[in-house]
Amino acid sequence: MAKRSRKEGEGHEERCNICGRPASIVDYLVPGPVGNLCNECATTVHNAVERAKSVEKQVSKFQLPSITDLPKPKEIVEYLDHYVIGQEDAKKTLAVAVYNHYKRLIYRDQQRYKDIKEVNDVELEKSNIMVVGPTGTGKTLLARTIARMLNVPFTIVDATVFTQAGYVGEDVESILTRLLQVADYNVEAAERGIVFIDEIDKIARKADNPSITRDVGGEGVQQGMLKLLEGTDVNVPPQGGRKHPEQRMVVVNTENILFICGGAFDGLEKKIAKRLNTRMVGYANELRYTNVEEGDSLLKYVVPSDLRSYGLIPELIGRVPVLTYLTPLGREALRAILTEPSNAIAKQYKKLMELENVELRIDDEVYDLIVDKALDLKTGARGLRSIFEEIMREVMYDAPSSNKKIVRVTRSFAEKHMRVKDARLDLIG
Repeated sequence: MAKRSRKEGEGHEERCNICGRPASIVDYLVPGPVGNLCNECATTVHNAVERAKSVEKQVSKFQLPSITDLPKPKEIVEYLDHYVIGQEDAKKTLAVAVYNHYKRLIYRDQQRYKDIKEVNDVELEKSNIMVVGPTGTGKTLLARTIARMLNVPFTIVDATVFTQAGYVGEDVESILTRLLQVADYNVEAAERGIVFIDEIDKIARKADNPSITRDVGGEGVQQGMLKLLEGTDVNVPPQGGRKHPEQRMVVVNTENILFICGGAFDGLEKKIAKRLNTRMVGYANELRYTNVEEGDSLLKYVVPSDLRSYGLIPELIGRVPVLTYLTPLGREALRAILTEPSNAIAKQYKKLMELENVELRIDDEVYDLIVDKALDLKTGARGLRSIFEEIMREVMYDAPSSNKKIVRVTRSFAEKHMRVKDARLDLIG
């Protein structure tokens, strides 16, 4: 289309009715329903429409299903089994709690659109979850996997970065800032998300008695979380950071946000043992507790009073009524984690090598060696990946440049590699 110039007889050019630029300095000027429009303004409008369409698509993916389409607790556990080995009690507890939570939200949505509200309608309240377990047992993985299955906004925050309001550090409201960002700033979607608060045990108060001074990083943070966990309207700075009077705020209601709190609670077993009036017997390598079934972890007997004696305030414990535990991973569980789940470390590396048209073969003895090393490190499933990465470094370095189509990792190679960094892998094929 040629550049347009109107009203030549009147001695002036037509202009864009949006930006006011004359036809001589723009590429195109076309008539619209309410005046002229230049090509640059048309492009701006087009881009705005496309962004609006993309936001609409993003919002739709966070829509809640109907009650009939909501995954049942058994279906949630079956899905978790593909990613998490063991921890059956924790899976069932989380599945039931999450199912009831989103069933409650769907029910409330249905009640909202009814013209007449019955006086005897039951008010369903949410139940936040507390997960207790050693590091590397799958606390974060369980929460992330459930959120992925339900397709809801999910974020992980670290409780150790929070301080009492007015002090250096992050306010507890920054939890909602991260949830908003994950939900693409869709407030309605964020208000139905899941927040995993990790390291909740690190904000325990230092003594069992109420603090008579400021506990900036402990009891003060717990008190700041109370309304957040229970449900209230919170003014959230969308870009994070400290609040200031001139900043634009977004109001987020936390009543329908499910909070899952997790922590290792190191030393909690001693408090449980003291309550159970039991004691350790035997040598250091074969310790067991009296009055406890053989093979049981003391975390199986955890109750809210144990968390209070650890340093969590009663008000916080009362707002997290669902309590579950994760047991330390044994040899068989660690061995299965390497090869069985859909996200198993071995499967990931085999897929990476497959992209190079190389078949990766790993001897069973290598897995046993990795498990032995992980048990020595006492870091749970996290230790498996660090050891596996160390062994596979040379494989991933040499194999892509080699003409061999099959790579075999043997126990001897793994042992050498853990001692000597420049060991070479065995190539066959």
